[in-house]
Amino acid sequence: MSPLEIFAVIISIIGVALTIKRNMWCWAFNFLAYLLYAYLFFEFKFYGQSILQFFFVVVNFYGFYHWLKGKQQDHEIRIEPIATKTVIIQMILAAIAGLVFGFSLQHFTDATLPMLDSQLAAFSLLATYWTSRKHIATWVLWIFVNIIYVGTFLHQSLFPTAGLYAAFVGLAIYGWIHWEQVKKKQQNKVLDSI
Repeated sequence: MSPLEIFAVIISIIGVALTIKRNMWCWAFNFLAYLLYAYLFFEFKFYGQSILQFFFVVVNFYGFYHWLKGKQQDHEIRIEPIATKTVIIQMILAAIAGLVFGFSLQHFTDATLPMLDSQLAAFSLLATYWTSRKHIATWVLWIFVNIIYVGTFLHQSLFPTAGLYAAFVGLAIYGWIHWEQVKKKQQNKVLDSI
């Protein structure tokens, strides 16, 4: 346990809490958390997670732009639907990308748990993309991914980070419930304006 890991945990929790509240500041806190964890994961030879953090940075800028653009149009961040077919296709693509990445890590690095690391990285990237698109499905995916992360980090003795990801499970459940409530309010506003 290092002071840097503890700081990264605090910044990450703030970022997720702001995301749940659909607050634009979430992107700044998440950006900092990604950079901190890129370094920490590299130190523990979770290369997939370390590389993933840089993809998160790119998606972070995309998400910030997409939320800002939507906010300028509607004056609030609207939750958007996603088709079941789209979910299935994107999940299959994430699994395939995770396998390819996993084989690369397995054969070219001394990565810790390369196949698991790569699959978690792929599905985390998909969940982050769904967050940027304001899909409620992001929270469901985060719940499952974060549960697996907890076990992985406990296995590697990253106890504060395992605790963080356990908190992420709870926050994702809360985010899912909160976004469902907001979605219903937004749908009611549309119905009331007809």
